[in-house]
Amino acid sequence: MATLIPSIGACASRMTPGERRLAARLEDKLEDDYLCWYDVSIGERTQHPDFVVFHPNRGLLVLEVKDWRPETIRSIDKQTVGILTDAGIKQVQNPLEQASQYMFAVTNKLERDPQLVWPSGSLKGKPFFPYGHGVVLSNISRKQFDKAELGEVMPPHLVICQDEMTEGADAEAFQGRLWQMFPIKFKMKLSLPQIDRIRWHIFPEVRIPAQPGAFDEPGKLTVELPDVLRVMDLQQEQLARSLGEGHRVIHGVAGSGKTLILGYRAEHLAKSSARPILVLCYNKTLATKLASVMETKGLQDKVHVATFHAWCVRQLDAYHAGKPVNDGDANAFFEACVDRVIHSVDQGLVPSAQYDAVLIDEGHDFKPEWFKLVVQMVHPDSNSLLVLYDDAQSIYGGDRKRSRFSFSSVGIQAKGRTTILKLNYRNTAEILAVARAFADQLLAPSDAEEDQAPTVLPMSAGRRGPKPLFITLPTLKDEAAFLAERLVEANRLGTPWNEMAVVYRRYGIGKLVVDALARKGIPFQWQQDRKQSFTPAHDSVKLITMHSSKGLEFPLVCIPGIGAASKDEEDPADEARLLYVAMTRATHELLMTHSETSLVSDKLAGAMGVLRAF
Repeated sequence: MATLIPSIGACASRMTPGERRLAARLEDKLEDDYLCWYDVSIGERTQHPDFVVFHPNRGLLVLEVKDWRPETIRSIDKQTVGILTDAGIKQVQNPLEQASQYMFAVTNKLERDPQLVWPSGSLKGKPFFPYGHGVVLSNISRKQFDKAELGEVMPPHLVICQDEMTEGADAEAFQGRLWQMFPIKFKMKLSLPQIDRIRWHIFPEVRIPAQPGAFDEPGKLTVELPDVLRVMDLQQEQLARSLGEGHRVIHGVAGSGKTLILGYRAEHLAKSSARPILVLCYNKTLATKLASVMETKGLQDKVHVATFHAWCVRQLDAYHAGKPVNDGDANAFFEACVDRVIHSVDQGLVPSAQYDAVLIDEGHDFKPEWFKLVVQMVHPDSNSLLVLYDDAQSIYGGDRKRSRFSFSSVGIQAKGRTTILKLNYRNTAEILAVARAFADQLLAPSDAEEDQAPTVLPMSAGRRGPKPLFITLPTLKDEAAFLAERLVEANRLGTPWNEMAVVYRRYGIGKLVVDALARKGIPFQWQQDRKQSFTPAHDSVKLITMHSSKGLEFPLVCIPGIGAASKDEEDPADEARLLYVAMTRATHELLMTHSETSLVSDKLAGAMGVLRAF
């Protein structure tokens, strides 16, 4: 079965009857190595061919579908068609010419990439895989086509007729009709990297920055032809394009692309929304990152990004509902603000249904009563809600620890609308293996009803890299000095400062690292330093707490103070989640240190032993 993007269920409502029939035939009559896109824009001009069909050794095909009947066509030539409508005769473009122009737009983009064209010979500069275009006449039989002499302006081999796309049509014959549309055929098979390059060129919206990081410079354009191309995988793309109306929940492991899908979804909804789109998360640093992304896309007026608590404060200010007294206890103040907003919505002081859509990142850190409040903010006309969830990254314990609850109990109608993403693309196999070994009990898959939040075991996408290092030193001060030396060496070898991060658990550890970096003259930004603006694009090492690191990623991550003394009241399970989150921030290289005076748990020691397997 071919992969259709978006899925038929997500796009059937906007398809014509003929398009629905063709989509069903493509899924049913083609093998599983075929990719088919329906009504997806290509290139920057946002042209929308009806279908793009792709196969790694067959090639690329553009199809236009028309539900015309024989009596609909009143005149036709190679450029235009006169069709009978309720308003009289209307002149439209010949669909074959339309498909040809779409294919020209595609090949024009691909021909700019030296890795996708013939380097020499008669086809020099042309794509080295077959490509073609054709028309599907869903309500005209081949006999009617011949009788009307339509073949004079639409060559018969470039047309599929009604009786050639029936449910009972032979799969081989149906495929044969498609491949007759190619003017030239080559016997070669494209590799997966080449397929990704083709997707990167045709569909700009699935691109991932060539050097992914939490702190990409706002407004910085992706280079035309980067050496390394990254795009959404097919499951991510199909999911992102197939998210329809209603409430949706995505359970995804760390590094599975949840935030990437959220960004795509926000951009898609903003194009047609009448009211603002609201994006909420728990982590302030992640909110800053997401807001920066929306600003880069020019969507800051339509997509509002905030932490949940900051949004609550804004609601109280905007509707003059009165804020509680702040006596210096930030946690108590923000929780009081939440209670005040909930009460104000119930009393009608703060209006509900303010947004066309609400998208929640870090849903695993939200309390049940927060969900109940947020659901009321979605306008019933759109009823669009997306929740991203990873139980393994629920890192706020103590009195904030969420209780087990069903989504329906908080107003989220997720049954039949949940998706699980298991593949981790952020981390190398070596980093993920160590993180998983450390958090084996934490990440044990849990049984849960569809309406609840399961714990999902992450699977590696297979990317390899250097082994994580675990270094023992005499004291915490020695750890800080050692890490400073390693950062200097990494920069000397070509790693920019802003691709490095130090993720630490407590203020005292962070302060020692700050002092060590300052002595070495290393540029840094410290989240704790309120006198220093925290600028994502600045070329400096980022010092971030484990709590604030969620949703972020860096090629090189250092974690000092492993096993340092902790407070008696801290839950070991919560500490395990924190360290798991910190480990999985590293996309390429992970360096952890601990002091001889600190204790290393058996679990962490076992995780380090996993390195011997590589």
